[in-house]
Amino acid sequence: PSWAVGALCIVILCVVLSCAVCVWKKWLKKKDKDKEKDKKKGKEKSKGGSDTEMDGGYKRWPWKDEGNKETELSDNEPKEDEKLGRLHFTLDFNFTDNTLVVGILQAAELPAMDVGGSSDPYVKVYLLPDKKKKFETKVHRKTLEPNFNETFTFKVPYTELGGKTLVMTVYDFDRFSKHDAIGAVKIPMSGVDFSQSLQEWRDLQKAEKEESERLGDVCLSLRYVPTAGKLTVVILEAKNLKKMDVGGLSDPYVKIHLMQNGKRLKKKKTTIKKNTLNPYYNESFSFEVPCEQIEKVQVAVTVLDYDKIGKNDAIGKLLLGNNSTGTELRHWSDMLANPRRPIAQWHSLKPEDEVNALISNKK
Repeated sequence: PSWAVGALCIVILCVVLSCAVCVWKKWLKKKDKDKEKDKKKGKEKSKGGSDTEMDGGYKRWPWKDEGNKETELSDNEPKEDEKLGRLHFTLDFNFTDNTLVVGILQAAELPAMDVGGSSDPYVKVYLLPDKKKKFETKVHRKTLEPNFNETFTFKVPYTELGGKTLVMTVYDFDRFSKHDAIGAVKIPMSGVDFSQSLQEWRDLQKAEKEESERLGDVCLSLRYVPTAGKLTVVILEAKNLKKMDVGGLSDPYVKIHLMQNGKRLKKKKTTIKKNTLNPYYNESFSFEVPCEQIEKVQVAVTVLDYDKIGKNDAIGKLLLGNNSTGTELRHWSDMLANPRRPIAQWHSLKPEDEVNALISNKK
C-alpha cells in the first residue's frame, strides 16, 4: 500500500540523517583534539623543551636564565678556559762568565693526565730560536704538586740575550706512548731585568707544538742482573723514522755502544731492515758490567740508515745512564731499581750532534 511505502521512506531518511549527525560529531571531536595537541606543543616550545636539529648536533646543558628556564648550548659555544697549573722558577744572569741560570723549583695545581687521577710531570727547558740545547728535569711519579729543585745553565753573551725567549714546558711522562704537553711558560729575555735575581710563579699556558723535525722513536728494553754482572739491551722496534732515501723510505739498523767517560768500550748492532720507517727487530745484546761499574757506564743507542755507497747516515741518537737526563735517566733508574727484570720504554730520537756534545761534556 502507498502508506507503507511512505513510512519506509521516512524510516530510511531518519537512518541516513542519524548517520550524518554521528559522522559530523566525530569530525568535530577530532578537530578539537588536534587543536589541544597544537596548544600543548606550543606551550612546550615556549618552555624550551622541544628538540631542534642543528648542523653538527649539540648538547643539552642546564644553564639557567633569568626566567629559570633551561636553555640549550651548542658545541661551538665558548667554554671557560681550563686551568693548566702553575710553575715556580728562578732566573739569574752571571755577567762574569756570560751564563743564564734557570732554576726549576716546583709546579702546582697540575691537571690529572692519567686514568688514576694523577700525572708523571717533568719540565723541558730551552732558549728560542736555538733549540739544539735542551735540558730536562727528572720525572716525578704520580703527583700534581712536584718539587723539582733543579738548575740549568745556558752559555750566552749578554749582548745576544735580548733576542732570545726562554721556554719551560711541563710534560706528562708516558712509558709506552708520546709524552703529553701539559702547559708552558714563555719569557722574552728582552723584558727581564737582570740587575737582580728573579723568582716568581707563572700560570701555564697552552703549549705549542714543537717545530723541531721529528726523527722518530725507538722502543728498547733494559735489564741488569747484579749477581752475574750482566747488562742486557733489547732493541724491540722503531717507528716514524725520518725518510733518508730518495724513495721516501730508509734501511734502518741500530748500533749500541757501551761507554765510560766518553770512551767506547764495546759495540753491537742489529740487522738491517730494508725499505721501512717502522722496523721491528726484537734483538737482544748483552754486556758484562760488574756491579761497581754499572753506576759509571752509559749506553749510546744510534739509529742509522744503511747505504751501500758512501757513509751510513745517522737518523737519531740517545744516551742512557746515570748522568743522562729526562726520560733516558728515568729508564736507567727504573732498571737499577728493578734488578733481573726487563724494563721497556719508548724514547724520542735526538740529533746525533746534540747527544755527542752531551757525551763530550761527561768526560
